[in-house]
Amino acid sequence: MTDEANKGQFIQVSSIRVRYSETDKMGIVYNSNYFVWFEIARTEYCRHFGKSYRGWEAKGYFLPVVESYCNFKYPAGYDDTVALHCRAPVDQIKPHSILFEYRLCLDTGSVIADGWTKHAFVNSEGKIYRKGNEFYDWLLREAGRLNSC
Repeated sequence: MTDEANKGQFIQVSSIRVRYSETDKMGIVYNSNYFVWFEIARTEYCRHFGKSYRGWEAKGYFLPVVESYCNFKYPAGYDDTVALHCRAPVDQIKPHSILFEYRLCLDTGSVIADGWTKHAFVNSEGKIYRKGNEFYDWLLREAGRLNSC
């Protein structure tokens, strides 16, 4: 089994069309927009499995970003269509944190960026959950189902 298979499959959770306001003077997507797209992919990933971020926050679970990374591979420009892919590798889901991985592709199939964001599991007062919680259990179960495909 490959390393990629061990981590679970990327799921295309959404696609966007690059807006003019997301580009710089050269017509290339400005770098900070990739992190906005990561957020869209992450929230749609949860929604894909029937749970929204809003619902988890209403229950007192929050996921602030504590680390992030993006490897820019190929430029995207105005009016390009970008497919947003996300996964949550089971080995990166801990009782206190989770790492989501992202792959952004043009509709031509070219990968324009890979990256990840690491999030802490915190309550409404900002205290880290040190043991398992309902959100952790759910993510572990859903990511585990993907790994068994």
